[in-house]
Amino acid sequence: MERYDAIVLGAGAAGLMCAAEAGLRGRRVLVIDHAERAGKKILISGGGRCNFTNIGTVPERFLSANPHFARSALSRYTPTDFLALVEKYGIAWHEKTLGQLFCAGSAKQIVAMLLDEVARGGGTVVCGHGVTDVSHADGQFTVATTQGRFSAPALVIATGGPSIPRMGATGFAYDLARQFGLKVVEPRPALVPLTLGGHDVLFRELSGVSAEVVASAGGASFREAALFTHRGLSGPAILQVSSYWRHGAPVAVDFLPDRSAEWLLDAKRASPQATLRALLRDVMPDRLANVLADRIGQSGACVPNDPLGRIADTTLRDAGAQLAAWRFHPNGTEGFAKAEVTAGGISTAELSSKTMEAKRVPGLYIVGEAVDVTGWLGGYNFQWAWSSGWAAAQAI
Repeated sequence: MERYDAIVLGAGAAGLMCAAEAGLRGRRVLVIDHAERAGKKILISGGGRCNFTNIGTVPERFLSANPHFARSALSRYTPTDFLALVEKYGIAWHEKTLGQLFCAGSAKQIVAMLLDEVARGGGTVVCGHGVTDVSHADGQFTVATTQGRFSAPALVIATGGPSIPRMGATGFAYDLARQFGLKVVEPRPALVPLTLGGHDVLFRELSGVSAEVVASAGGASFREAALFTHRGLSGPAILQVSSYWRHGAPVAVDFLPDRSAEWLLDAKRASPQATLRALLRDVMPDRLANVLADRIGQSGACVPNDPLGRIADTTLRDAGAQLAAWRFHPNGTEGFAKAEVTAGGISTAELSSKTMEAKRVPGLYIVGEAVDVTGWLGGYNFQWAWSSGWAAAQAI
């Protein structure tokens, strides 16, 4: 049996960061992963360019049963800290919209950097090791794998959640947490496309059409692109609100976020011969304009091909209100297979927000996506991985 100061389960973002930092503090660290290579999710992120952090990171942009839990780790290891590491390795980067930082080259550079940092601290990374058993006795954790047995006084669970199962993702972290008596908040897909049925099925005909909107659900609103798909709704705005959406609730979409509540009345006065359909086709893709105009006509709110001058002001106000808060009723999501991350997870009530250590199991640490902390789209979840991994490493 090989002995270490700490064993990290999972060679993803949080696990590698934790192993690197702990190693640089003089700890002898082993990282174990069942996949054939480290950092598989990092490699596919951001279209292969890795949206590695967001300079707008604040605790309010994370979901958790305890909204304050992430504050400590995020404040002690910030986007600026990780960016300094990226620049130390000479990795070129650029900022896209909304504070998102991407590699100018490849996500492979981030994985190589992390592995180099682990090696610099004297750590070892072994891949292709399936974990068959984990036990704890006399202050030592013993991990049995398909290729050996290892022990350490500290064990870090960094195996993520079940999102993107084709990458080998599972609920292993939750099973292990329950083994040690820790509570798990019901996991659910997050940052995931929504599916439409019933009266909304018509919108599937718009597959491939996108438009900038404000989407709202569960008290949260996001202004970004929405994309219609053959199954329902996707695009950044929809992925964002999906984390807040609950089954049975509607999603409201403002298709004209730059228009005032009275814009149709203003158009009536300026161009009384214009039609609703023509106006919509001026400000959004034709296919979308046609479907929205037809649906408004079917609802009786407005006749889409009539000149505005013939339509009552109250009718135009109703049509404008409908376009500003179009209510979709998703019948589900595309599930963990299409979810970028998992919401829910190992309860923060079980952990120290400073060290990520389990309160009832000394020496057991949980970091990254496995924890009930989920960030917005756009680099926030990577920052949580870096920050939580770093925080645990300071305590090992």
